[in-house]
Amino acid sequence: MQHEQIHFNSSFTLVEPLTPIMHIKNKLLEYDFVVVAGRTYYIIANSECNLVQLDDDSLPIIKWIEKVNWHSSFVSTIVELSASKTDWIRPVLIKNKEKEDIIGIITANQWIQQLDKENKKLSAYFYTLAETINDAVTAVDQEGHVIYWNTVAEGTYKIQRENILGQKIGEHFHTDSIILHRILNEGRSVRGAYHRPNNDTHVLINASPILKDNKIIGGIATERDITGIVRLNEELDSSLPLLIHHEKPFASIIGVSSEIQQALQIAQKVAYADIPVLLTGEPGSGKEMLGQAIHYGGSKNTGPFVSINCSTIPSGLLEAELFGYHEGVFTSDKKIGQAGKIEQASNGTLFVEEIDKMALEIQEKFLNFLEHQSFYRVGGTELITTQVRVIASTSRSLEAIVKEGKFNENLYYQLTVINIDIPPLHKRKEDIIKLVQQFVQEFSSKYKKPIPKINSSVMNALMNYNWPGNVRELRNIVERFILLNNENSITLNHLPKNILDAYSVHHDDDQSRNETSHKEMGPKIEEAEMIEEALRKTYGNKSAAANLLGISRGTLYNKIKEYGLS
Repeated sequence: MQHEQIHFNSSFTLVEPLTPIMHIKNKLLEYDFVVVAGRTYYIIANSECNLVQLDDDSLPIIKWIEKVNWHSSFVSTIVELSASKTDWIRPVLIKNKEKEDIIGIITANQWIQQLDKENKKLSAYFYTLAETINDAVTAVDQEGHVIYWNTVAEGTYKIQRENILGQKIGEHFHTDSIILHRILNEGRSVRGAYHRPNNDTHVLINASPILKDNKIIGGIATERDITGIVRLNEELDSSLPLLIHHEKPFASIIGVSSEIQQALQIAQKVAYADIPVLLTGEPGSGKEMLGQAIHYGGSKNTGPFVSINCSTIPSGLLEAELFGYHEGVFTSDKKIGQAGKIEQASNGTLFVEEIDKMALEIQEKFLNFLEHQSFYRVGGTELITTQVRVIASTSRSLEAIVKEGKFNENLYYQLTVINIDIPPLHKRKEDIIKLVQQFVQEFSSKYKKPIPKINSSVMNALMNYNWPGNVRELRNIVERFILLNNENSITLNHLPKNILDAYSVHHDDDQSRNETSHKEMGPKIEEAEMIEEALRKTYGNKSAAANLLGISRGTLYNKIKEYGLS
C-alpha cells in the first residue's frame, strides 16, 4: 500500500518512563494516546484512562506498567506494516522509513478496516478488468471452487454465474480436461494452449497459479473462444480449390519467361523424389499451385493433397491441427480424438504454407517427424508412423529468420535441400498476356459468358502495372471484369482505379518511353490477338490458320511459341 492510502492516528504525546500517573491522566484528556518511550514503547489510550486512575497519582508510570504487566507495542514502518510478524495485541507505532521519528499510531481495528477498504478497491479493479476483456475469465481457489466467472464465460459455456460460483469446476467439466486442475497441482503457467472444455467449444487458454508465500492458493485462466476460427478453417480445408489439372499438372502453370521455366524444370525433376521441397516467392506468386503440380505430377499423385496455413491458425491450435490429439486430451469424451493434417496426408502430400510462422517449439517436433516419419499425437503415447511428402512455402527469407534465432536451423537445412524460387509477376511481364488469356477463358466458362476481346490499351495498362499481389491479383482482376462486363470487349473503363492510376502516372511521367513501349508492345499484342482469332476461326487447325494469316506453317509455330499460345 502507498503511504497516502494508510490512515493512522496522530493524536499522541511522548512521555518519559518516570512520569507520574497524574501527569499521564492529564495528557489523556488532551490526546488519544500517551506513548511511554524508552527502550520499549508502551501505549495507553484515553479509553483506558479509568485503568490508570485506580493507582497512586504519584507513582511513576513505568512502575504501574510493570505492576499490571502492561503489553508493549510493536514498532513498524508503513512498508513493513503488512508483514506477518507485526504484533497487533496493542496499537502499533508507525515510524518514518529511517525509523527515527514516530509519525502515528494505528490500532488493529483500524488496520482491519484499511485492509477491507483496499480489498474492495482491488476487487473492483479486478472485476472491471475481467469484464472488460473479450476472453472468458475463470478464477478458482486452492480446492478448485469457482470464485469468479465473468460474462464472457457465461456466453462461451452457457453456464450462468449463479449456477457455478462456489461449486467445484469439475462438477461442470471433466476433471482430465480442466487445465486449472493441472495449474493447482503442478504450479506451472500455461500460455496459448489449445483446449476443448467440451465437445462443441474450442479455446486458447492462458492460465497461472495464484501464489502467496510460495504456496498455491488458487488459479486464474483466460480462455479465448476460437470455435469460429476452427469451423472456418475446416470449411476452407473442405473447399480447397484444385488449381491444376490432374492429367497434365505442370502444363497448368502458365509462363514463358526463363525464370518460371527454370522453376518448372526443377519441380518436374524432384516430383518423384520423396524429399521435402521448399517453395519461396512473394505472396500470390503461385506457390500452392506449384505445390499441387509437384504432388499430382509425382510419386504421391494417388494420395491426398492436404494443406495447412501456419499464418491463419493460432500457434496454440497449430500443434493439434498438425499432429492431431489423443482421445480425452481436449474434451471430456474419451472416445473423441482427432487425426492431424499429417495423418490425413498419409501416402500423399502435406503442403505447409507460411512455415516461417510456425512456432519454434512446434518446429522442433515437425523436424523430428521429417527425420523419422513418425510422431506422437498431442497427449498421446502411441508412436504413429506414416509416409508423407512435405512441401513447404514461405514469402520470407528463412536464412534471415534463422540468423534472428526465430527459425530452427536444422529444420532449415532439412527443407532447403530443394529450394524452388518463383519469380514475382513484375519480373516476368512477358507472361501476363498468356495469363490473361488463360483467366479470360476460365472465367468466361465459369460465368457462362462469351469470350470478350481485350483492347490493346487494357493489355498495355496490365503490362505497365507493378502487380504487388502477383498472379493472384491478376487473376482476381480478370475475374472482376469478366463478371461485371456485359459487352463484347474489355476497355480501360473495366479496370479498377489503382491500375488506371498507375497507367496514367506512367504516361504522364515518361511519355516518350511509353510511346516507345507502345510501339514495341502494340504490334506484338495485336499480332498475338490476330493469331488467336485465326486459330479460333479454324478450330485450332494450324495449317488452315497459317493460310488465313498468309504466313508459313513454320512461322506460325514459332509465333505460337513466342506468345505462349495454345
